[in-house]
Amino acid sequence: MGLELVVGDDGALPLPWLAAPLAETLARQRGHALMLHGVDGIGALQFALALAQGWLCEGGGAPRPCGRCGSCRLVQARLHPDLMVLLPQALRQSLDWPLVDDKVEGEDGKKKPSRQIRIDEVRATIDWAAKTSARGRGKVAVLHPAERMNAQAASALLKTLEEPPPGTRLVLVVSDPSQLLPTVRSRCQRVALAPPPADQALAWLAGQGVEDAELLLAAASGRPLLAQEMAAAGIGGTGPGPPCHVRWRAGRAACWPAGRCRARWTRCTSSATTRWPWPPALHRATFRARACPRSGGSSRSSPGAANWRVSHVTTNIHGTSRCCSTAWSRRAARPLHCHHE
Repeated sequence: MGLELVVGDDGALPLPWLAAPLAETLARQRGHALMLHGVDGIGALQFALALAQGWLCEGGGAPRPCGRCGSCRLVQARLHPDLMVLLPQALRQSLDWPLVDDKVEGEDGKKKPSRQIRIDEVRATIDWAAKTSARGRGKVAVLHPAERMNAQAASALLKTLEEPPPGTRLVLVVSDPSQLLPTVRSRCQRVALAPPPADQALAWLAGQGVEDAELLLAAASGRPLLAQEMAAAGIGGTGPGPPCHVRWRAGRAACWPAGRCRARWTRCTSSATTRWPWPPALHRATFRARACPRSGGSSRSSPGAANWRVSHVTTNIHGTSRCCSTAWSRRAARPLHCHHE
């Protein structure tokens, strides 16, 4: 089941922990340019879309958005004429939220989808904002992630951020505000989205059918959407697998079959693993390395691996607890030592 992005026709939010910050922002924020910042994996895009849906909602009373009015149904169908959701092309394709002028797959030959928000898309958004609202509730543009704008695209947006057309609001979603131009940051009011409480995140993960929810949430630093991605990628679980299991709880890996993790590391294809909250050196070294020879893998590391050390990693080999300490070297591109105590 895919993750919902907007409020459905039952009025339920896509993520339950967004209710309180959404109500507070709708009640207090009157600015025309908001910078919504929150770490990846807690639902910042869903929050921005729910906020836009609430501003455009035509239902009377509270709570907003209602999910049942004509405006909300247009948002659900991704056809609202007064809502512009500006995403990098690659992300638009994965979320199935295309722009009007997006080309059908194959029309650009072998050109890969862009991972940036391009200047021509920003200019098209500026032209769109200058037009009259179709339904009379104003217009909302959501840019996510706003740090994917290059300097030229961000500079093109400055005038609209400072003096937007009447009734137009802009929401810039960022995970790290420092990556935006200072001139962009200074024109926006900040709204911070905090990670959800652990009990609420665990209840949601359990409802999504995620096993070892507590473990994965801890490994994802309290980010439930990232924990869900890790579970979908096959990370976690206590099912059958190689005899070596990494144990990590509250900072140490737990119940991750080494063979399964090794396959992920070697291929380096999982979007979830590249965003694990590990030191940057591990992102580039670990996922191209093999597991310790004792767990069935080879002893090679990638030539570009940075120096790092894994120590006191408790393993369970045929019921016997052992400790493996391994050091890797950039220069040698091989483990300096690997032993079991």
